[in-house]
Amino acid sequence: MSPPSRRLQTKPVITCLKTFLISYSLIFWFTGVILLAVGVWGKVSLEAYFSLASEESTNAPYVLIGTGAIIVIFGLFGCFATCRGSPWMLKLYAMFLTLVFLAELVAGVSGFIFRHEIKAKLGVAYKNAVKSYNSTDSSSIAVDAIQRTLHCCGVNNYTDWNDTDYFKKNGIPASCCKDNTNCTPETLKDLDKAGKEVYTTGCFSRVTHVMESNLGIIAGISFGIAFFQLIGIFLSCCLSRYITNNQYEMV
Repeated sequence: MSPPSRRLQTKPVITCLKTFLISYSLIFWFTGVILLAVGVWGKVSLEAYFSLASEESTNAPYVLIGTGAIIVIFGLFGCFATCRGSPWMLKLYAMFLTLVFLAELVAGVSGFIFRHEIKAKLGVAYKNAVKSYNSTDSSSIAVDAIQRTLHCCGVNNYTDWNDTDYFKKNGIPASCCKDNTNCTPETLKDLDKAGKEVYTTGCFSRVTHVMESNLGIIAGISFGIAFFQLIGIFLSCCLSRYITNNQYEMV
């Protein structure tokens, strides 16, 4: 049993650590909400791009959504464990933070690597999607969404559609049009006339730029939040040790 004077000296330290850890846990909970939102945003905003290369698609958005949801739950658990002053709960909290750190680190590295490999994979997928375009299947719908959103047409430029079966029957897709009121079927079947009414810039360069930028943001946020866990691990271990060594009990 520790002398009363020693316990009186360590009690302010424990109180200070608990204050810091509760503050950290609340911030941790908030980062979980941010991570969850980023995962949902990535899934929704990049859905069209992922659908073009389903075999090569990344699970990063799902990892972020799952990790964010778990962080929200354990952020509240961290507050509860700190208020209770339970050493085993604090150790469990520190263990969880360690697992989250590793998971987010892996997700961040995966996103960073995928960002640099996206051009070759997506390039082949996009060319195949344009070549087999029929305006009804999922890849065709994704192509239309990209062309409307990014104001582009074809792979490298709008003339790429000249080599497709769809062009021979229907001309350039209406999703390439700058203004649908000026795009008549006759205009879309004539490359010279269509050049004045459709977007002339190819989609490949714009798609890869958007993908690399967005995945870079996701990877950066993952790295930032991951290293933030180290603070919580340190505080949890310190508080658990102080409580255990000094047999401190929360009244």
